[in-house]
Amino acid sequence: MGMQGLFGEAVDRIGGEPISARMARKAPIRHLDPALLLATLTVSAFGALMIFSATASKQEAAGLDPAAFLKRQIIYMVVGAIGLIAVSLFDYRHYRGLTPIVYGVGMLLLAGVLSPLGDVQNGAQSWFSFGSFQMQPSEFAKLAAIVTLAAFLHERKGDVGARDVIVSCALIALPCLLILLQPDLGSMLVYVAILLGVLLVGGGKVRHFLALGLAGFLSVIMVLQIGVLEQYQIDRITSFMDANPDIREEGYNLLQSKAAIANGGWNGQGLQERNTQTSLDFVPEQQTDFIFTAVGEQLGFVGSASLLALFALLLWRAIRIAAMSRDLFGTLIAAGIAAMWGFQIFISVGMTMGIMPITGLPLPFMSFGGSSLITNFLAVGLLLNVHMRRFI
Repeated sequence: MGMQGLFGEAVDRIGGEPISARMARKAPIRHLDPALLLATLTVSAFGALMIFSATASKQEAAGLDPAAFLKRQIIYMVVGAIGLIAVSLFDYRHYRGLTPIVYGVGMLLLAGVLSPLGDVQNGAQSWFSFGSFQMQPSEFAKLAAIVTLAAFLHERKGDVGARDVIVSCALIALPCLLILLQPDLGSMLVYVAILLGVLLVGGGKVRHFLALGLAGFLSVIMVLQIGVLEQYQIDRITSFMDANPDIREEGYNLLQSKAAIANGGWNGQGLQERNTQTSLDFVPEQQTDFIFTAVGEQLGFVGSASLLALFALLLWRAIRIAAMSRDLFGTLIAAGIAAMWGFQIFISVGMTMGIMPITGLPLPFMSFGGSSLITNFLAVGLLLNVHMRRFI
């Protein structure tokens, strides 16, 4: 090494610690991921616009405030942004010691919603109601599951055995059981996706995934046989496989959804255009589970492709943060969030086009609802947290 290199290293280590490390510790915000933050705000604003477009005509026809849904979504965005900042400021490595509390609170909320305190809507007891606002515990418990799994597998240091897989499955089985009792099959499947994603990155082996696949197949058969799900829910889930579903019952949502997207063509029908599936309120729950149909019809292929590109950017940043993390705990948190987003995006978009079962999953950052939006903002806060401390 030359004299310049020796001199530079000596200067860099004044005080016994690299200057870059001291600067990072004092100001981790210097390593903020602007692309992730910008993509989050862009998709959220895009979602608010589409929610307004999907609900304004119906609200106006009923003599109500056309911007009512938009205003509430903006409130959820502000609350989510505050949560994002709070989560990103607290060093994520300290969360490992808090996992029993985080997991316990999440399970208590899931159990509590099954009590008389829970509210039943659309055949599922999944919400706590506070006046005009509602909270869905299964959304917030996703992050509790991710952090808990990440903390457990972090201790294994990549050497995952059969016993570790069983413990990981047990940690996910409890929330899955509580959610299945609501019943909410779509949300339960998200937890399964989180488990598989975290295990894959955490050191799970091929034989583990083969065993999990067999167990999953047997579990689906058992769920269908013991009658946990109502018949209308089974019909709704399996309607996408029926070439000629009953359009008066389970096939109605699917038919209207596909018609709306097809009507969009290349450039779309335009926002607030009259005499469309969206403006005439033909697609049920269009501001929530079926928000992608509003994008497809009003903004066409160009708008839909732009939205998918933004989602691809979000997933890329999450995967990149997982790869760049300083420790396995941060890597597993980012991997769990990427698995959660990837699964929900694929299912939510796919069900509107008839290629995936209708499970009632919200589209991240796009669908109307405070629990989903705030949870996703908190997830971004965790990702930013890991990214900002990758040098510390």
